[in-house]
Amino acid sequence: MAPLTETLTNQTRKTAVIDDCCTLIDAEVADKSGISGLAIKAGYAAVKGIKPGFIKHAVEDLLPEFAAALDPLYQEAQQAGKPVAPHFAANASRVADALLTITDTKVRHSKSGLVKGTYEKLRGSAKKNVESAVPRLGGLIARHTA
Repeated sequence: MAPLTETLTNQTRKTAVIDDCCTLIDAEVADKSGISGLAIKAGYAAVKGIKPGFIKHAVEDLLPEFAAALDPLYQEAQQAGKPVAPHFAANASRVADALLTITDTKVRHSKSGLVKGTYEKLRGSAKKNVESAVPRLGGLIARHTA
């Protein structure tokens, strides 16, 4: 079993994975509702408007670290003979913690006040929002590792 990093970042797949991740993020943001949904949509629009291409660049930059962080869960599913998407969904909290550890560190070192400020405003609800994206993320990983 190849490490998830190797699979998702190889030259034949990387562009499609990044594009699918951006589509996943757009869909997750679009699905948000209520007051917190408005805040997420506004923050996302602000970042996309002020820094066009930022989301795609961020995904490209974070992909190797995200894949490495998710590899243990991916390997668990493979070793147990379980489909990846349901295994990720059953472990949504672990998936969210793995990804947020990386983004927290990146934002701490960011020089962009807009990115830091937006992230800090939304961080309180981030785990819940990442957990809600895990089924789509698991599906994305399953498609690209099949």
